[in-house]
This record gives sequence, structure tokens and C-alpha cells, in this order.
Amino acid sequence: MLLTLKETAKKIKQGKILFLAGEEALLRQLPKGRWIGGTIPYFMTEQGGLSATDKIFVNEVPPLVSDSKIISYEEPQLRRIPIDACDNGFSLIIIPYASRPHFAYAQNAPSYLKSLKPLLGWIAGIHLEKMGQMTPKVFNGETAEHFEQKAVVMHLSLPLEKVATIQVINLFKPNPDGDLLTFEKEGFEVTECFINGQPQNFARYLLEKKIDLKFPVVANYFGTPVNVSFQNIDSTAKIVKLYAPVFKNITYQLAVPLQDYVTKFKEELSFQPITSPPVFTCNCILNYLYSELEGKTTGDFVGPMTFGEIAYQLVNQTLVYLEIQ
Repeated sequence: MLLTLKETAKKIKQGKILFLAGEEALLRQLPKGRWIGGTIPYFMTEQGGLSATDKIFVNEVPPLVSDSKIISYEEPQLRRIPIDACDNGFSLIIIPYASRPHFAYAQNAPSYLKSLKPLLGWIAGIHLEKMGQMTPKVFNGETAEHFEQKAVVMHLSLPLEKVATIQVINLFKPNPDGDLLTFEKEGFEVTECFINGQPQNFARYLLEKKIDLKFPVVANYFGTPVNVSFQNIDSTAKIVKLYAPVFKNITYQLAVPLQDYVTKFKEELSFQPITSPPVFTCNCILNYLYSELEGKTTGDFVGPMTFGEIAYQLVNQTLVYLEIQ
């Protein structure tokens, strides 16, 4: 739900366990309590997609959660997240965009997650018009601290008879007739690559082919299709900048372009019947922008529009949600 500062503070004082998203100026004014938060002004609500600087998106943890603990992690400590997680439950994570933990988590999450304890969350961001003027932040509500270079995680415990399940809706599929793309170096910036086994500058390839950067490249990561979204092309330096890293020894393909995001989204939902509203949902800011979601609704799937989603590992241009059964 989207609440005012006063309404959110009241819930905190009532002892509610909350997962918050909103402008930094609002989150700084909240009292201490059992909450974590991250900066972002974009949301999907029951009334549709919107940008709000005077409201906070509030996810209230269900009453069946039996215990919670909040831990802040510097980059070297990220591998401890599954160790600190509850034996039966789930963990909610927020990481600041373009921070050391963001880069480290994107590149190393598969090695961190030796167990499959449910872990989901998002990458905190800022209003796009303020890029370069402000930095994304995350908040530990218990200590009233905020961070630019730490991740915050809320570990939650469930009764033994309950199970948390993470679902990902990814509308993008690799183009089966498209070129095969591989990379020599891992990271968020790409210069050289191989196109069908032939070396080529990646920026030159995209420009010559007039590739629409709204649509990502897609790869199969251990049986799961994962998007890597484009940030921009530096045409002078011939560098391609990405919102998630590419990896060596993985084959990527350009995604099949979408004509109508909302229609495609509703089609995908019809294959995933929901018996009750998700406990938590986040969607990608790129979906919000490129699919013109402002004012358009996505049913029960409401929550922050983020600079990246986490469903165990970092993903882009997806919708991630949590169910408890």
C-alpha cells in the first residue's frame, strides 16, 4: 500500500514488520523500528503505475512470520547471507545501485548461494532526473542508519508447515534465429565480444544492426532465462554499458522484441494462477519506462519499480514475487 509519512510512522510504532520503498527525504524521518527500506520514487499500485515523492510504499509482513532479524552487510560479508538466514522462512534484501555490494552480488551470487533458502529483493535507485546528483541508499530501521555501500537484509522465520516460494515473470525470450553472443571478459561494461564465434566490437555491432536497446540480451543460467539489460552505448569510446554483468562461457542472444507489454504480461499471468495476493512484488524500472506503465495496472502485483530485481541472483526487466503457502 502507498501511505503518507505519518501513516507509515504509525505502523512502525505499532511494532509492524515492514519493507519500505520511497524517497530518501521521507525514509530519513521515520522512527526506529522493525523495518528496512530503499530509495525509489516509482511504484506499481492498484490504481496503476506512478511516480510519487510524498508517499512511501509499505509492504507489511504477514502475521504468520514468527521471528525477524535485520543485518547490514558490507561487500565482503555478502556470502554470509544464506548462513544467517532462518532455517525455514525467507530473506528480503535491498542493495544500493552502482555500489560495491551491487557489483559484487551481481557477479558472485551463484557462489554465495550454496543453499536454496528463499532470497529476494531489489536494487535501490533514485528519480531518473536526479542521476548523478544523488546516490541511492538503503535503510536499517532498527538502528536508524542509512548506507550507500552496504546491503540490508531482513531474515524472516515461518512456521514449519509454511513454505515461501519465489516466482519470476520474464516476458523476454531469446530470438531463436538471432546471432550467438559470447564475451571474453565479465562485467558491466563490454568492448569486444564474439558474434557467432567471430571477434567484433560490441558497440559497433549494435549500432550497425540498429538494435533497439529497450530489449535485453538473454541467456540460460543453470536452466533459468536471465536478462541482461542495456544502459547505454558510448559511441565515441565504443563501450556498451549494462545494468547487469555478462559472464564468460555463457551464450547470449538478443531478445524477441515486445509489441505490447501489458497484453503480454496478462498472458503470462494466465499461466500462473494466483490463489492469494503475493506477499511481496517488485518490477523493473525499465519495464515501467519502455512499456509506458504509468496509469496502467498489473492486478495484485503491486510494489516498487526498481533498478534491478533479486530472485536469488540479480535479474533485469522481470517481475519478481513471493508467495507463502
